[in-house]
Amino acid sequence: MSFSPCPDPVPGNAESVDAIETLIVPRAVDLGGMEVRRALPSTKRQMVGPFIFFDQMGPAEFLTDQGIDVRPHPHINLATVTYLFDGEIRHRDSLGTDIAIQPGAVNWMMAGRGIVHSERTSEDRRQNGQKLFGIQTWVALPEDAEERDPAFKHHGVSDLPIISDHGVEARLIAGEWMGASSPLQTASETLYADVQLQSGRSAPIDANFEERALYTIGGNIEIAGQSFGPNQLLVLRPGDPITVKATEDARFMLFGGSPMGGPRYIWWNFVSSRAERIAQAKEEWRQGRFTTVPGDEDDFIPLPENSGKPRRATGGVVYP
Repeated sequence: MSFSPCPDPVPGNAESVDAIETLIVPRAVDLGGMEVRRALPSTKRQMVGPFIFFDQMGPAEFLTDQGIDVRPHPHINLATVTYLFDGEIRHRDSLGTDIAIQPGAVNWMMAGRGIVHSERTSEDRRQNGQKLFGIQTWVALPEDAEERDPAFKHHGVSDLPIISDHGVEARLIAGEWMGASSPLQTASETLYADVQLQSGRSAPIDANFEERALYTIGGNIEIAGQSFGPNQLLVLRPGDPITVKATEDARFMLFGGSPMGGPRYIWWNFVSSRAERIAQAKEEWRQGRFTTVPGDEDDFIPLPENSGKPRRATGGVVYP
């Protein structure tokens, strides 16, 4: 699909240009009862560190008997990371995993050579309706990890470290930051944190990671004299530490890490360093050769037809 043009940092503001390498305003798409804002991949940027896909889900409010129903679908050569601010999603996959993810917890699903999963609202949640708000990202895997056996790991809200320091409160999802270390084991150097700042407070973003970005969730932040509101992806210029200041209570996702050794191809739900691997996965899904999801075997998302060849990650993504 195509993406809306993304504005550059403010012309004439040298400090802003020095601090922000790329600014991306995601395009909002209505997926039927829930708005999704897709920040990566973009025409402006392929990846930030290993992050190749970044979706904001909601905020949405479902009435009684409503919810999400993402039918079983496949992934290869990537890891999905689901993180919620509000609501609940029931995850089931072809490994036999059946678990509800709730706010502050994290689901890490490594597709490796191939996995199938579904994401739905549970029957209990449908009875009373619910809100849903969160982030789903895809992380590209190093080439030597792309074809590993699939795996799933859940870390509950109490498993992830909380950083609390002078008006800064952050939950560290992956990697190391401000002296804390997450238990989540990733396939490459990865940083991922949910950061909340009280008005007037600041958080340092050091230069330990080669590629870093912020995605603004709420409130207003200031970097090098430039102000940014919600729903913007700010790719930080590498090499220099920066400071993020909240001009009102604010929340953002901090993410990044080491870049992949080369570009990735992306088509529908498939990511790989090799276009021919995606072609193979397409044929395997078409022929029903992926393993099914226990308890969810009778439903699936068909392979999109006439949606083009795999492209390098510059925006050629098909919504499921």
